[in-house]
Amino acid sequence: MSRIDATLAALKAQDRKALIPYVMAGFPQANITPALMHGMVDAGADIIELGVPFSDPMADGAVIQKAGEAALRFGIGTAQVLDMVREFRKTNNTTPVVLMGYANPVECYNLKHGADSFVKDASAAGVDGVLIVDYPPEECEEFAATLRAHSMDLIFLLAPTSTDKRMEQVARIASGYVYYVSLKGVTGAGNLDTDAVEAMLPRIRQHVHIPVGVGFGIRDAATATAVGRVADAVVIGSRIIQLLEAAPAGQEVAAAHEFLAGIRKALDA
Repeated sequence: MSRIDATLAALKAQDRKALIPYVMAGFPQANITPALMHGMVDAGADIIELGVPFSDPMADGAVIQKAGEAALRFGIGTAQVLDMVREFRKTNNTTPVVLMGYANPVECYNLKHGADSFVKDASAAGVDGVLIVDYPPEECEEFAATLRAHSMDLIFLLAPTSTDKRMEQVARIASGYVYYVSLKGVTGAGNLDTDAVEAMLPRIRQHVHIPVGVGFGIRDAATATAVGRVADAVVIGSRIIQLLEAAPAGQEVAAAHEFLAGIRKALDA
């Protein structure tokens, strides 16, 4: 059982929802990420999604793209992200960490360091799962098997446009949880239609028998609670990035903590 499975099973046993914040590694400062991760856990985060900066992030909205560009300017790449996870793991061995990014940095890392080195090094650093936006499930069986051999989960996105066939493909190899993107388009866009989410989840669950997290468009306690009524996990990204960007220097961790503590309280109410 992976650390993600154990975390989600424990929450289910308590009839609680998983709170999964997303932050871009190396944003808003190059060295802030481990402290930010600890602050989010302290506020009630159950799993942390860590964005790996990439120069052509086609699924990311403007907010996350801008954060990724800033991190790249600081010189943050895959190796630095793994260092951040190692640092976090010095004092936290229980909270799962998922790397979210694109195929290119993974493949470049393997070219530089040797076949499967990304999976081996991520596992050794303490990573629990990987979400590669542009890896389609039909091309991922080998990658998924390599991850599983290192006790890591391969997480996939599903969208309002996903067909039953795509859901079946994802269900066959996904583990940990699946991430339902509740809006068409890019991250951080538009308003959340919670009724549409509620209608979609039974369809997803006909195929997918692992927990379903919902993200894109969750901005406050009200939207988080509405999603938490039907999903197993609530994923929040763009809103946290905006708060980090707006926070005065030195107050970023406190801003993220205050926001997530409010969401956690609402989810547990």
